[in-house]
Amino acid sequence: MNDDELPFSEQALRYHAEPRPGKTATALTKPVATQHDLSLAYTPGVAVPVRAIAEDPQRAYRYTNKGNLVAVISNGTAVLGLGNVGALASKPVMEGKAVLFKYFADVDVVDIEVDAESPKAFIDTVRRIAPSFGGINLEDIAAPDCFDIEQALKEQLDIPVFHDDQHGTAIIIAAGLLNALELTGRTLKEARIVCLGAGSAGIASMRLLHELGADKRHITLVDRKGVIHSERRNINAHKREFARRTGLRTLEEALAGADVFIGVSGPNLVSPGMLQRMADNPIVFALSNPDPEITPANAHAARSDLIMATGRSDYANQVNNVLGFPFIFRGALDVQASAINTEMAIAAVKALAQLAHEPVPREVLQAYGLEQLVFGRDYIIPKPFDPRLREFVSGAVARAAQDSGVARVAYTPRA
Repeated sequence: MNDDELPFSEQALRYHAEPRPGKTATALTKPVATQHDLSLAYTPGVAVPVRAIAEDPQRAYRYTNKGNLVAVISNGTAVLGLGNVGALASKPVMEGKAVLFKYFADVDVVDIEVDAESPKAFIDTVRRIAPSFGGINLEDIAAPDCFDIEQALKEQLDIPVFHDDQHGTAIIIAAGLLNALELTGRTLKEARIVCLGAGSAGIASMRLLHELGADKRHITLVDRKGVIHSERRNINAHKREFARRTGLRTLEEALAGADVFIGVSGPNLVSPGMLQRMADNPIVFALSNPDPEITPANAHAARSDLIMATGRSDYANQVNNVLGFPFIFRGALDVQASAINTEMAIAAVKALAQLAHEPVPREVLQAYGLEQLVFGRDYIIPKPFDPRLREFVSGAVARAAQDSGVARVAYTPRA
């Protein structure tokens, strides 16, 4: 039996196991063919850069791999749609992130799975190993701990710390939404937005949309207990940011007259009837993966005037974090940034939104088996295999780092 005739689960296991377990390995970047090579690579030659770095820590970017090395770190408490599977079980996902970093943006990655008994222990572990890296990508950490972990590490470290489940998702959502609003003749400031899901992705997305101009009075955040309103008790401080005075209590009530629905929750939580109550030309981002809050078939059957995005590659308008994190880190590393800040996130949003307006190269069409792809309702965000992402997004992020004062060196585009 050919591999492609096997059940998908068996194909996945074989892919990860054969011919060599795992998806990543290390590679040498210097020759080691002679005794002299070895004397340069290790003792006695290695003492020279050691002394240089001891005198000036910034020289680590010159003499080691720090400047192109990111740590992808998880505690395994919120892995994909699988929940708290533990640190070790998260390793295939972290290796997968390493593959995407390297393939799309030539960023080297070490995946690190931390079995920590508390957020403080996790923070301490990451802080202690951070000097080895040019950036930290936090991954698959459950809310609300993810907010506190990221904030603490940002305050304690002088390299970029970026929780992709928060900010990566938020950046791609924002880019797609800006273009969808443009197509429907709305502004972000006036749009009435309902977000189902108040974990890391939902809250980070609403924060970024607010930074971009969304009015908090027009944002309704909904969790599994209903609308987050000002009279609710026992909600964490992150949800409290979006608790507003309203008589709305259910998702169905919140969607009545809404312009935008963003789902980062779970499958089949939105009915066709709910969409029928939304405003004209509704924008629906049903991003639960692999099964969205409402399927595109049901959504389009309910509303012929909607713009829809999902998290899946087999539908139009895929909101995919790979459009963001490799290129955001690429830009940050290229200027030895000390942080990834809001200005850099907004620059990434605008670059992604702009790229969707550009003529699509033939190689992208061929990669997706398409004859044509033009900015419009079925193309509001670039495709992951668009080779221009690095130029557009990484360059914009690097320039924003310079302009906002977190770059240590001037930006020089990489070949």
